[in-house]
Amino acid sequence: MNQSDLDRNAYMLCGPLARKGYLRWWHSFVGHSIATGEKRTFFLEYLILNPLAKVSPKGRPQKASYVRIMAGAFPSETYEGMTLSAYYPISAAKYASKPLYFSVEDTYLSENRLSGSVNISSEETEGELTGSDAGTMEWDIEVHKTIACHTGIFASPLFCALNALDSFWHGEGIRTQYRGIVECNGESFEIQPETCFGYADKHWGSAYNSPWLQLASCRLYSERTDRFLKHSALAVNGCCPRFLFFRFKPKLFLQLTYTGEDFCYSFPSPFQRSMIKLGAKEERTRVTWQIKAQNKNSALKLTMHSLKANMKVLKYDNPDSDLRESVSKRTVRAGGSAYGTIDLYRITPTGKTWIDTLTIEDGLCICQKPRTKRRPHT
Repeated sequence: MNQSDLDRNAYMLCGPLARKGYLRWWHSFVGHSIATGEKRTFFLEYLILNPLAKVSPKGRPQKASYVRIMAGAFPSETYEGMTLSAYYPISAAKYASKPLYFSVEDTYLSENRLSGSVNISSEETEGELTGSDAGTMEWDIEVHKTIACHTGIFASPLFCALNALDSFWHGEGIRTQYRGIVECNGESFEIQPETCFGYADKHWGSAYNSPWLQLASCRLYSERTDRFLKHSALAVNGCCPRFLFFRFKPKLFLQLTYTGEDFCYSFPSPFQRSMIKLGAKEERTRVTWQIKAQNKNSALKLTMHSLKANMKVLKYDNPDSDLRESVSKRTVRAGGSAYGTIDLYRITPTGKTWIDTLTIEDGLCICQKPRTKRRPHT
């Protein structure tokens, strides 16, 4: 539901997760070149991995342990994309939970401001570990989060204490207004609240979701009203539930906030019964996701596509990476120009009533390589 919860957006790598766990704050938004007007979708990620990893007798961490600032821009028809990854020791970071504060060198994160810079030379890109291109990016941006996705019991203190999910999610800003300037390889881009179509969320846990899937957009065009919607946003996130040592099939969270009204779907719980089915298909030039979701009050059908040429490969070290052996990586593909449609219905005692059909533009997608055969997730 659309409910802000700043406690869930805070720093949470405590207890066992401090020794084997990760936390990533993500921001993405559209900017326009001041010189040419070119549109570009930027992303920023602040990642902390295994801050209190056990050390060997020689004093070195036995697992990957660092802070990473990743900044870049997604590919488009006119731009090849860029990913810049800067790594810092855990000791270089400063952070607090209430209010949220995180900094490393000149890079800063809070609930209402982002600032910093990344400068990667061509020499620093050598080797598999970096996963970085060469280039520079600097940003100073105000943040105003207007729609949240609160997952309720599924990220509650009890579920976190039981380690009931491999990865927890909180979407504090599935619709976020950004304002500021991004300098990318010497070119200035202006970020405006009305045209940024911004998204902000947080993941944390003991392992990345497998499969990894995120879909989101707050640029939704209404067939009913023939205009772009305000106070509206879509967010889809995968999760991998488990009980003690037993893992269950991957599941989905889905929230569509439609002109202020929330339509929420998740896997069944004692408090809510929902049905969600996912199909994913990879073709020669694009990836397609189809989702059908229903509860007792509503139903929707989501179809979303992303051109493969407009997606960027992102690399992650798994929290259980053993540095005494080869480093284990998670590779995903991400893009900022996904598109598609949503058919939304109200369920009444007499049947389904059409509410609206929405066109999706400038959507965020992050995923692993999908299976070639369609496989439902319920």
